Amino acid sequence: MLDVKNLYKTFNPGTVNEKTALRGVDLHMEDGQFVTVIGGNGAGKSTLLNAVAGVWTADQGTISIGGADVTSLPEHKRAKYIGRVFQDPMMGTAATMQIDENLALAMRRGQRRTLRIGISRPEREGYREMLKILDLGLEDRLTSKVGLLSGGQRQALTLLMATLQKPRLLLLDEHTAALDPKTAAKVLDATERIVGKDHLTTLMITHNMKDAIAYGDRLIMMYDGRIAIDVSGEEKKKLTVRQLLELFEKVSGSDEADDTLLLS
Repeated sequence: MLDVKNLYKTFNPGTVNEKTALRGVDLHMEDGQFVTVIGGNGAGKSTLLNAVAGVWTADQGTISIGGADVTSLPEHKRAKYIGRVFQDPMMGTAATMQIDENLALAMRRGQRRTLRIGISRPEREGYREMLKILDLGLEDRLTSKVGLLSGGQRQALTLLMATLQKPRLLLLDEHTAALDPKTAAKVLDATERIVGKDHLTTLMITHNMKDAIAYGDRLIMMYDGRIAIDVSGEEKKKLTVRQLLELFEKVSGSDEADDTLLLS
């Protein structure tokens, strides 16, 4: 589903601020695979996600989504393949519009605009059923303005909107980092339910090692612009935070992970 081959990215080349963020990254994700990506600040995890999304163009290498080469496509043209949820709960929704109106916009994304006005009753009932999977009571608040929702409710709604059209690839950019632990757990549980129900190929960036281990079926740790650790299956299920740190120290020859990764 996702193929990243020999990806390189350097920022500010030829200056004193030159920084090589990706160093020949290779990543293959199967259809329906849920991959969590962990790493310290500057490890390259967000750079990788943004390169896949088309926020910036890689200096070298190729990116394919569902067999389509998107390496040279700008961000807006890659959008038809990708659903994305950002770290900021305020992004991804229209605060002055109602919940059902936001869902209608997401459902009609990419469609030709018509003179049809409003949301039909069957559509509204469909949205109500969709909202139930979030388990936040939003199905009874369809006409509420999104700006009145809490950060966690908005982020959960954004997640639902990003997955309504079953994207080829779902990108989650530390989407619970700005939430309190209890709310973050609810959003992560909703993420797991939605990804599992729709069999979505998902790449989730996180700073939280416990979440990286608990969610998804494959874990990648990045260090210095490279993939340092890649575990899946039974090995991942049995993994602990301490074992992951030990693996990191063995691969990198450094105990830096203890300082740069959040272990909460």
